[in-house]
Amino acid sequence: MKHKNTKDRYNLPDEVTFCKKCVISNQRPRIVFDDEGICSACRFSEYKNNVIDWDVRKQELENLCNLHRSKDNSYDVVVPGSGGKDSNYVAHMLRENYNMKPLIVTWAPHIYTDIGKENLTSFVDSGFDNILVTPNGKIHRVMTKAAFLEMGDPFQPFIYGQYSAPFRVATQYKIPLVFYGEDGEVEYGGSMEHADRASLDIEDFVQNRFSGIFPDFFQKYGVSKSDLERYGLTKKELEELKKLNIQQHFFSYYHKWIPQENFYYALENTGFKVNQERSEGTYTKFASLDDKLDGFHYYLAYIKFGLGRCTSDAAHEIRDGYLTRDEGISLIQKYDGEFPSKHFKTFLKYLDITEDQFWEVVNSWRSDHLWKKIEDKWFLRHTIYNKKD
Repeated sequence: MKHKNTKDRYNLPDEVTFCKKCVISNQRPRIVFDDEGICSACRFSEYKNNVIDWDVRKQELENLCNLHRSKDNSYDVVVPGSGGKDSNYVAHMLRENYNMKPLIVTWAPHIYTDIGKENLTSFVDSGFDNILVTPNGKIHRVMTKAAFLEMGDPFQPFIYGQYSAPFRVATQYKIPLVFYGEDGEVEYGGSMEHADRASLDIEDFVQNRFSGIFPDFFQKYGVSKSDLERYGLTKKELEELKKLNIQQHFFSYYHKWIPQENFYYALENTGFKVNQERSEGTYTKFASLDDKLDGFHYYLAYIKFGLGRCTSDAAHEIRDGYLTRDEGISLIQKYDGEFPSKHFKTFLKYLDITEDQFWEVVNSWRSDHLWKKIEDKWFLRHTIYNKKD
């Protein structure tokens, strides 16, 4: 397989540097480092901890809900949710603290885990109506394989549905608000110019999440235009959303976003359960649990950017005060880049590829400025625990 020019494709810097406050590197796409060597996610964390008046933000949310709260007990907000800790937290908060009537919209994972099914059931049983959208399995599999081969991310078809289906349901039911959890661009490292945005125009929101590659890309793999329209929003649907004035908002704008606390809240209020064992590639047991293919999304990120699932988890928990930087570094040394072997055979079968084909694709995404090969084994040139090769 032809080697991918990962560095140029994602505009990655030649020199690898690590944030002096957390553990993230400048290889995370779109992250910004300042002259003091601090990443934009850490600067935003300082901003939300020291500058934002959260009482004012909560009043803004109350005012928004007052404008759109239904008077006839009909649905007044869509919450995209899988039964995971974050969406459970958002939906329950909107219902209990703001007297809203959420409709939960779930885009089904590729292959459910047992804990994922159990958590979604418990969430619904805690008092929520839910629409589960399960895409055509044959088409979804074709798109997932194509995304793995050409984009180095088997999750791209899931991302399409996750960000399109809730708006389609909102249009059908004429529900005025769609509430996602956090604004990832500021929470995980984007420009600080977005620090104070509560929402995005829906067209910008969807395009921003599609990484510049839209569903019609998959026509060359034999998927029809009409089938692909279910994965995106058509021009007609976007016009209808604007006509109905359906708005997208980030809950993290109104309430300080702390994943660890979201977990405790979901545990107490929505029947959420942690996995019995930690997730491969990290030390946590409570995030991104519902799909057997999850681990390969994170593993490919590790290959492309030298940043695995553990780095992402540790960076946020350092910013939130749950870990010290030294503790995060130790965890990264122990778990980051761990291969997701538990569901490897399932992954190969789902994509209908061989193990040799899998590694051919994976290795095609290794950039020379990040990786070196010694006696048929690959090593990162720069890690936070051993920064020089």
